[in-house]
Amino acid sequence: MTAAEPTGDELVEMLAALANPLRLRIVATLAGGRDYVSHLAREIGVSRPLLHMHLRRLEAAGLISGTLELSADGKAMKYYEVTGFDLHLTAPALAEAAKTLTRPDPDQGPGPKEHS
Repeated sequence: MTAAEPTGDELVEMLAALANPLRLRIVATLAGGRDYVSHLAREIGVSRPLLHMHLRRLEAAGLISGTLELSADGKAMKYYEVTGFDLHLTAPALAEAAKTLTRPDPDQGPGPKEHS
C-alpha cells in the first residue's frame, strides 16, 4: 500500500462517517470552500450543536480539518475545510485495506484484548 491509501481501519472510519446523509452534505458543502460553523449551520439548515457533533465525526475520520481563527472584531471563529482525501473503491483496493484491519468484526464481538 502507498502512504496515500488508507489502512483498513481508516477506511472503515471514513466510510462510516460518510454513510450519514447529513455528514455527506457537510462534506459536499465544504468541497466548495472552507466555511465557519455558524454560516455552515445556516447553509445546511441544522443547529450548531448538531453540526458540531457531525463535524467532530468527520474530523476524526480525517475527511475535514478545523482551525480556530480570530475575526476582525476579536471573535473566535472555527473554520472547517475538506482535507485532501482521495478514495478509489475498487475490489483490489478493498482487499489490500482488509489485510491491515486491526479492529474486530463488530458482528463477532470484542477482540481478545478488549475482554476485561
